[in-house]
Amino acid sequence: MDKLRAMEVFAQVVERGSLTAAAEALDMSPPAVVRALAALEQSIGARLLHRTTRRQSLSDEGREYYEGCKRVLAEVEEADALLSARRISPRGRLRITAPVMYGRLHVAQRINRFLARYPGVEVELLLLDRVIDLVAEGIDAGIRIGHLPDSTLVAKRIGETRRVICAAPIYLKRAGMPKTPDALAKMSTIVFSGLSPGHEWVFAGKPPLRITIKPRLRTNQIDAAIEACLAGLGCGQFLCYQVNALIAAGRLKRVLNDHEPPSAPISIVYPSARLVSANLRALLEFFT
Repeated sequence: MDKLRAMEVFAQVVERGSLTAAAEALDMSPPAVVRALAALEQSIGARLLHRTTRRQSLSDEGREYYEGCKRVLAEVEEADALLSARRISPRGRLRITAPVMYGRLHVAQRINRFLARYPGVEVELLLLDRVIDLVAEGIDAGIRIGHLPDSTLVAKRIGETRRVICAAPIYLKRAGMPKTPDALAKMSTIVFSGLSPGHEWVFAGKPPLRITIKPRLRTNQIDAAIEACLAGLGCGQFLCYQVNALIAAGRLKRVLNDHEPPSAPISIVYPSARLVSANLRALLEFFT
């Protein structure tokens, strides 16, 4: 603690420009500041400040040591703040975003339980099938599905999902069961553009197998794409959470299971920051 205090004294002298100003800021006497600086210089074996009766200036060693002091003191302050944040009951507002269908099926119910646990918190839940800039739009956290590009966001993995091909039994009875992904090129397909923006479906392989499809229906609404598949209009590609209940009920049949690409992560992301609020920390712990 003596060493940290001496580093704080040194940093204040540098930042405030004089021993007297530093002493006032630290509620110390000027002689005490001088003694702390002298002890610090002696302990590290280097002159940190060139001092005269009229002015002071940093030595080369002092300039380098000052940068190190700032980092150390900032980390100590952060550690104190993190501990304090854990003791504070979450309170206030959180803005969270998630994909529409995943949000309805999985996020909303968890947010309800989160609110029940923390009565002092208010949540605004935005369900959007587009990736938004969390910082620009003032969002505290977002649920993202898929591999994340490099960015300044921090990500915590909370699950995984797969791309699956499925169709209504009535369509498969009429068109036949596809044995390989190549067969899809000659079959009717339904495309949800939020998942497959182009004209290719990707399957497992080294390199991955890419099949060009000719959609009978392309839509930006997941519900419309699923309804078209249920109506027997063709095969559709979906994330498994979107159709699991329909597959279990026998209304859709999963095909080409052995050719599915690897699972994709589901993550909760938030802007990179040295300090995380008690509200956001509680949310992250609840979801992970």
